[in-house]
Amino acid sequence: MFGSLKKMLGGNSNKKVVLAPVEGMAVSMKEVKDPVFSDEILGKGVAIIPSKGRVVSPADGEVVVMFETKHAVSIKTENGAEIIIHIGLDTVNLQGKYYTSHVKAGDHVKAGDLLVEFDIQKIKEEGYDVITPVIICNTPQFPDMVCHIGMQVKELDKIIDL
Repeated sequence: MFGSLKKMLGGNSNKKVVLAPVEGMAVSMKEVKDPVFSDEILGKGVAIIPSKGRVVSPADGEVVVMFETKHAVSIKTENGAEIIIHIGLDTVNLQGKYYTSHVKAGDHVKAGDLLVEFDIQKIKEEGYDVITPVIICNTPQFPDMVCHIGMQVKELDKIIDL
């Protein structure tokens, strides 16, 4: 009931933003060297070249999938966005090595809650790109989506307006 009241009064539940889950340089998805991401097959979004090896929740919501290999996490946010955070390219091949997960499927999270920690240096030493796409999988539900790129971001800086 209070959620509906808040929405009618223009409270926080109307806030349709996705925050940076990782600190680094926010770039266009076109810069991701994998067509699944650069061609926006999974959806539109922002890629971040991480400068810190930790991923936090970009919004309040529920963890839908925490991949066994810990390289990716999917969150359904309270504002309706279905987000995948994919840490690195082809990093599924590492089988979870250099990743530590702090959540599991079904966990409710708040923006800023720690989801995953990863060792940027070790992953790079193994030959993998650590660029981290943040994808809105249900992009068609957000026709006015605006991605903010070309800037350094800290955790929880706004990167997408839905």
